[in-house]
Amino acid sequence: MATSIAEHLVRQLAAAGVERIYGIVGDSLNPVVDAVRRTEGIEWVHVRHEEAAAFAAAGEAEVTGRLAVCAGSAGPGNLHLINGLYDANRSRLPVLAIASHIQSSEIGTQFFQETHPDRLFTEASVFSELITTPAQLPRVTRSAIQHAVGTPGVAVLTLPGDVADAEIDDDGQHLVPATGAATLVPAEADVAALAEAVNAARKVTLFVGAGARGARAEVLALAEQVGAPVGHSLRGKEVIQYDNPYDVGMSGLLGYGACQDAMEGADLLVLVGTDFPYTDFLPADVRTAQIDVDVTHLGRRTRLDVPVHGDVGATLRMLLPLVRRKKSRAFLKDMRKRHEKVMTKVVGAYTRKVDKHRPIHPEYAAVRLDEAAGPDTVFTVDTGMNNVWAARYLTPNGRRRVIGSFIHGSMANALPHAIGAAFADPGRQVVALAGDGGLSMLLGELVTLRHYDLPVTVVVFNNASLGMVKLEMLVEGLPHHATESPAVDYSRLAQALDIPSLRVEDPRELSGAFRDAFDRRGPVLVEVMTDPNALSIPPSISAGQVRGFATSMTKQIFGGGSGEVMAMARSNLRNVPRP
Repeated sequence: MATSIAEHLVRQLAAAGVERIYGIVGDSLNPVVDAVRRTEGIEWVHVRHEEAAAFAAAGEAEVTGRLAVCAGSAGPGNLHLINGLYDANRSRLPVLAIASHIQSSEIGTQFFQETHPDRLFTEASVFSELITTPAQLPRVTRSAIQHAVGTPGVAVLTLPGDVADAEIDDDGQHLVPATGAATLVPAEADVAALAEAVNAARKVTLFVGAGARGARAEVLALAEQVGAPVGHSLRGKEVIQYDNPYDVGMSGLLGYGACQDAMEGADLLVLVGTDFPYTDFLPADVRTAQIDVDVTHLGRRTRLDVPVHGDVGATLRMLLPLVRRKKSRAFLKDMRKRHEKVMTKVVGAYTRKVDKHRPIHPEYAAVRLDEAAGPDTVFTVDTGMNNVWAARYLTPNGRRRVIGSFIHGSMANALPHAIGAAFADPGRQVVALAGDGGLSMLLGELVTLRHYDLPVTVVVFNNASLGMVKLEMLVEGLPHHATESPAVDYSRLAQALDIPSLRVEDPRELSGAFRDAFDRRGPVLVEVMTDPNALSIPPSISAGQVRGFATSMTKQIFGGGSGEVMAMARSNLRNVPRP
């Protein structure tokens, strides 16, 4: 049966389980959009910016684990996809992007809107190919789907509009059923070497990342067997932190607890399914083992004495029978005691005695949000200070999800990630924890929320400031500059779009506002007016960082900003870690 290339492409995507394509219609993409219109079981989601389309697809893929799709029209349209695709690819999410192209006869002539998507997207994908003939499309599309799902990562199909309109004999033979995920079993010799290292060490620390998803029981069994404190990366928190008697917190600039002490005090540090990139927080003088399903991750961040290439669950199931139980629990008890002290006297201090403080301390607002949210809420979190508050104060439980641009580090991800999560599971509570800087960048996606009446609660921490950038400048000894924004009432902007909204300036009203928002159907926005001087204090402060703060504060005073310096001191002095 003859059909158009666009129709065949859409049928292949539907057969692979795709239910929607995020994008903006236009010119050379029109044949694909029309094919979606005429195909049951798949819909077109009209976003307001193609960057949001890519983030939304990533959010859907993160929640479901299945292939998600976005699209952009020729030239500027598909170029807008690139930031969201970078994020999805670095997060190893199964996303396919359709990059529409100019008429094939004009390629290479500097025609109107001409770009070369098949080249441009190479660095942001695991697969990028240009479709030039109808006969090529079925197998290349199948390959793109397999690359996106199997790697996983982003696959890009560049499709000229005239090729999309061309006809092909469609016998359905290229519609490939989905398969289950395979498990990579490590070499026995590598597991034996790891067992020998664990048995020889007196003090073992496990540092766990997102690669341990599905292997929580095995990680905790190993911790029990060897009396190991368990720290985690940001992406590993939702995997391993909850109901964990061995937990010592998180490392890195957003970190908290005794994780850093546990890593530096160990005889053997075992990196479990993590490609943690911050080498300054990984001890160079501690013997290190690493388990990872991706061989390219092994040893690229820090010293590596014992590498194991394999799935975390499969590796630990092979390892456990080879590991001798350690009698001493002294190291674990010491690290747990330190962790409890830090959590009580430092991290806990953020949220005490601030129920009357105005502007609202963002830490306190995050705690109240955590308490009000449901047990299976999907939180999408903007990059910046909101990442810090989410990392420290949102409580995982095995059912909640916390999604963000944790590797790529893009601004403005929270709202479009939430759009994808809400489409994927419309019966689930979705909260976009946005900063005013991130929300303003893709503000138009509030229209998408209203258009589809999506059940997303947008919580805006409005401090009229780029808080993380301010912190970076202070650490470098620079007075902050160009980090402030004009006062904007986002609740009124939401109301103008017919989105119910609440504006909270009194911390005592936070809990009621969040409960009210969660009781509503459809989109709602809660604007929390937060303290711009509340900064994140890392779990380990170096002499260089202290000098940076001191230098910056001195410059600020001589520049006439002594009042702001005092305000910052009042907001943060209680939070500086003390011995």
